[in-house]
Amino acid sequence: MLYPLLTETRRVYDLSGVWNFTLGDHDPQRLLSSEELMVVPSSFNDVIVDKDKRNYIGDFWYERLVDLPSVSDTEELVIRFGSVTHQAKVYVNGTFLGEHRGGFTPFEIVIPDSFYQAGHIKLSVCVNYCLDKTTLPVGNYSEEVNEDGSVKKIVKENFDFFNYAGIHRPVKLIVRPKNHISDIAIKSVLSDDLTSADIEIAFSTSKSIDSYKITILDEDKHILTETSMNHIHLGQIRLWEVLDAYLYTARIETFCHGLLVDVFEERFGLRKVEVKEAQFLINNKPVYFKGFGKHEDTFINGRGLNEAANLMDLNLLKEIGANSFRTSHYPYSEEMMRLADRMGILVINEVPAVGLFHNFMASLDLDDKDNGTWNVMKTKEAHEQAIRELVKRDKNHPSVVMWVVANEPASHEEGAHDYFEPLVQLYRELDPEKRPVTLVNIMMATPDKDQVMDLVDVICLNRYYAWYVDHGDLKKGGDWTTKGIACLARKVP
Repeated sequence: MLYPLLTETRRVYDLSGVWNFTLGDHDPQRLLSSEELMVVPSSFNDVIVDKDKRNYIGDFWYERLVDLPSVSDTEELVIRFGSVTHQAKVYVNGTFLGEHRGGFTPFEIVIPDSFYQAGHIKLSVCVNYCLDKTTLPVGNYSEEVNEDGSVKKIVKENFDFFNYAGIHRPVKLIVRPKNHISDIAIKSVLSDDLTSADIEIAFSTSKSIDSYKITILDEDKHILTETSMNHIHLGQIRLWEVLDAYLYTARIETFCHGLLVDVFEERFGLRKVEVKEAQFLINNKPVYFKGFGKHEDTFINGRGLNEAANLMDLNLLKEIGANSFRTSHYPYSEEMMRLADRMGILVINEVPAVGLFHNFMASLDLDDKDNGTWNVMKTKEAHEQAIRELVKRDKNHPSVVMWVVANEPASHEEGAHDYFEPLVQLYRELDPEKRPVTLVNIMMATPDKDQVMDLVDVICLNRYYAWYVDHGDLKKGGDWTTKGIACLARKVP
């Protein structure tokens, strides 16, 4: 999905700010009162101060009035949400227009022409952050009947971080051509000596076009080449390197009957990523990942976009001598990915596949037996959607060097291989760059028991010896680690 950019043919209006808000039932045909307010983007359950409201589970509503810009007969209005956690239903003037499940990737709602004439609309969004065994992340959902007969909804997260909820990323109103560029995929193959690149730029449009022009610009916006072909050879290239980023721009213009229809510019970097002989190579050089599995979590904003915090995080990361981060345990904002592109930070990009372990907290005992995770979880559809939407959003980011299929699943239990094999393959089918795929292994899924290691290109290990088990016993922790690495080397030489 294309990032909302202002171009000659597109206008973008930011709808962030203070919206009307309420918990519980609301009829979108009626105007929501302004007695309670909420900031967009932010986490409602970090901004709100009342304890009962903060812990509320169920539907909650955002609403605001939007003045519409003028549009021509060849243009359309689109509302784009950067993310809404975890389910959203969108209404305009009380009319249901669409919904989205999944709390960390963008989606769009096209406003029908019939709403344009009034010059303004009432935009209502119903949000719910219930999690169960069909969702990612995974939660344990239940209901209790109170003494007054009302039903209390309960979600116990099957993971160990706070379940922030709300409209977490910017909401944009976009004016674009009805015949618009809808997707761009950039694939580059570098020469052996890394001095030139063959670039393939594939793009799709919502309707047919007569012709197109592709222009490649350097970082200073100087034109390097113009062509009506989507295969481009570029010589004397400058590489995108770790902590030394360089970004080119592909400018795509489409035409019908000789007239310009749409324009979009996509930034990209030229670098070679491969796993070879037990080494992770970028531009033919071994890379040692130094960094963090972090969270999107800032004071007051919760998981809401905070660009100042993003920049400070990456500045601190570089200051400490690190070069990478993992988006634990969900896709981070598009703004963070674009920042990593510009700063040369490596990103290990993760779908929100966390909690795929039945009775997770009870299973920290190494002697715990098979709990039948893959008979209990019904997450396959959500998992496939998450992978599709993540690759669609982030496929052109040079900072993204690896995809994560899941964090600490029950990969040692019967059924894990059958569950993950098609998901790993889906990553490989969708990604034009064919980046390595990894799975973050939990410590009870030791190499002799794990059923998934053979599917992935890179094995990531989470080990908490002397922390979650054998508390404080560093000698035992060291012994466990030494034995585990030796066992892993035997299984995956």
